[in-house]
Amino acid sequence: MCTVCGCGAGGLIEAPEADSHVHSGPGHSHPHRHDHGHRHSGDAIDFGAGLAGVSLPGLSQERTIRIERDILSKNAAYAETNRTLLREAGVFALNLLSSPGSGKTTLLVRAIADLQARWPIAVIEGDQQTSRDAERIRATGAQAVQINTGKGCHLDAHMVGHALQCLSLERGGLLFIENVGNLVCPAAFDLGEAFKVVVLSVTEGEDKPLKYPDMFAAADLMLLNKSDLLPHLDFDVGACFAAAARVNPRLQILTVSARTGEGLAAFHAWIEGRAAAALGPMAALA
Repeated sequence: MCTVCGCGAGGLIEAPEADSHVHSGPGHSHPHRHDHGHRHSGDAIDFGAGLAGVSLPGLSQERTIRIERDILSKNAAYAETNRTLLREAGVFALNLLSSPGSGKTTLLVRAIADLQARWPIAVIEGDQQTSRDAERIRATGAQAVQINTGKGCHLDAHMVGHALQCLSLERGGLLFIENVGNLVCPAAFDLGEAFKVVVLSVTEGEDKPLKYPDMFAAADLMLLNKSDLLPHLDFDVGACFAAAARVNPRLQILTVSARTGEGLAAFHAWIEGRAAAALGPMAALA
């Protein structure tokens, strides 16, 4: 858990327009509707220690567990507020998770290109530093907000709540939240999304679901990415699927390639089916 990893030293949100940001200082506290009237060009959100975690050297295991529960409880409250906001806005949200280098940003760019004619799409990008991924997303024409977590190793619902205020959410739209590359801490933090999608690339090894079980247990869908590289690798797809099923028997799995497009039609169909079920009549407006 992040109570011992030094996570939460600060974070910044960059709004979709490069010169438009939202300001909040350390110790910032308010009801979580985030109805700020103080948006200023050139400012940014600094979350301080926030909900991303704190460093707790020397504390007893019992005390550490209590603090972890408190952090997750507060995060759950913020996540429920986000979920309510998204539901009222008629927006279907997915939380994309993976280790660094899995290809999830490339996968997301491809998905936006394939889906944006039918769905209004917005993206929240999470990284420790830089706005490179948000710039890649904006190049597709989709809205994107960049959250830089600094030393933080995951997004939390409080950060996402602020980022939502920087987006113009359209009814019947899709929201992709691309989490910080990390197969550990993001699994524990609900952001208010409808589903968690974990991306695993064939270059990472078929035993990842067993090594990082919390992530794969929390996910609703696993995308096995970079399938075009399989002829060049010693990767046992069957063993990978078996490991994932052992950790999470309900986990759905699709094999895809962001480079060639293999399997992406099935992924898009999965999104459209889940979105239609979640949004109901509102999906028809997309």
